[in-house]
Amino acid sequence: MADREVVFLNRDVNIVTIPDGHHGMLRKGQEVTIHQSLGSNYTVFTDYGHMVRIAGVDADALGKEPQHLHTLVSETDAQAVERNCWEVMKTVYDPEIPVNIVDLGLVYGCDVTANANGGHDVRIRMTLTAPGCGMGPVIQGDVEKCIRGLPGVDSVDVEVVLDPPWSREMMSEVAQVQLGLF
Repeated sequence: MADREVVFLNRDVNIVTIPDGHHGMLRKGQEVTIHQSLGSNYTVFTDYGHMVRIAGVDADALGKEPQHLHTLVSETDAQAVERNCWEVMKTVYDPEIPVNIVDLGLVYGCDVTANANGGHDVRIRMTLTAPGCGMGPVIQGDVEKCIRGLPGVDSVDVEVVLDPPWSREMMSEVAQVQLGLF
């Protein structure tokens, strides 16, 4: 989203403060400026200048429609589940950076294993742009939630690792161009 849009919340809404990751609430009628609407979440500035994230499920509080991903496949074999995992992880963004976590190079691996129930267990290994990032648990939770909702997935384990440490060389060429680093 290139243009900033000022809106007034049409209901109370839960938020996560950026960059510390604390949970809070904004009240109906409060003015916010939409800074970023990538993936399914919104990064907004309050009228006091605080940056906060509003979850996509609460898009209606901003007068917006929730976004839906139309690139998923309906099959539930291991290969299809893995493909869907990568697709939904591309909808997860660090609220301060307009690049998804896959293109940022934060996801180190996605392992899909068939289980005895006929479904699949998914293990994700990912990192953060900086150790101790306050939004780390929020981003980790976003990954877990989006994968848990996929067909054929019975369990999800999202492990945040700090070795190897993230560096900008891990970003895709597209991400580097998008951020003006290439």
